[in-house]
Amino acid sequence: MHLLIVIPRQSRATGNHVTAARFAEQLDKLGWQVRRVETDPINTTAIAGALRQNRPDVALLLHAWRSGHPWLQTPEAKDIPFAVLMTGTDLNRDLDIPEKAAVIHQVRQRAAAVIVQNRLVFEQLRRGGSPWREKLHLLPPGTRLGSQDYPLRERLRMTDDNVLLLLHPASIRPVKGNLELLRMSDHLLGADSAFRLVFCGPVLDRSYAEAFFAALKTRPHACYLGEIPCAAMPAAMCQADLILNNSLSEGVANALVEAATLGRPILARDIPGNRAVVIPEVNGLLYGDETGFHRQARRLLTDPDLRRRLARPDPFSYAAEAEGRLLAAILEAIVSQREART
Repeated sequence: MHLLIVIPRQSRATGNHVTAARFAEQLDKLGWQVRRVETDPINTTAIAGALRQNRPDVALLLHAWRSGHPWLQTPEAKDIPFAVLMTGTDLNRDLDIPEKAAVIHQVRQRAAAVIVQNRLVFEQLRRGGSPWREKLHLLPPGTRLGSQDYPLRERLRMTDDNVLLLLHPASIRPVKGNLELLRMSDHLLGADSAFRLVFCGPVLDRSYAEAFFAALKTRPHACYLGEIPCAAMPAAMCQADLILNNSLSEGVANALVEAATLGRPILARDIPGNRAVVIPEVNGLLYGDETGFHRQARRLLTDPDLRRRLARPDPFSYAAEAEGRLLAAILEAIVSQREART
């Protein structure tokens, strides 16, 4: 069968691209022919061109607003059945913006399947009584760990093993809380263990990035590495003492799934997207506000036994193969239902 995956036009280091690449790889192994197309909310030409080139049996939209809006505006897509994977931005931000919420509701209404990867969100939506909840599916996230080398500490010229490396892998934009995390880290300097705070990820908001980079210049304990290739992220994480996430909103963060799989201790903001991955006192710690961040960070910085206890690799919970098989079953059911009606 033929599948078209529609992805928002962003850096290839973003979660949407990482997820789409993983889906394509696993579905290809199952005999699917998969193509990907990048789009943006105000331009339908890329989708139209892809559909004219090869009409798929079914489509998968990653992001209900950014992929869904141009899909609805593309006449060539009218009769093609599709599933939509709801992101954290869809659920936690865009639904509060009336013009975007209207599109999201329309996408969910027209979709043959609505997919979420966060079990907590799935349970909440199932309880909510929405008219489209019967088409709601939980697709537990998988991960595909790359094997590319990345000499993180060498690039940072960190030769002292007593200096802890705190890695924040996230795009530079307000929802990821990069600047706020940088400011919160100021209060950890001094009596606690020495540390280096390292940011990596693509710049997706220029004005926010300008403020972030200006703040970095006054903080020698922190730096920005740019984008680390997805295939090299596991190697980079394995050299970090802590993986951080300060997001205001997440669906399920690929970086945290990788960290949990590798067994790297996690310190993350207490939001539903992170609670789906971080089990407190098992593979990481959560915090609700700045005071909580300082308390939990100090515990991790000063207690090597705690860090060792939280460093528990979990190679089985996030199998990409299981994710791929379930996604294939959802898509095959959509195609079968369509064929039964025609």
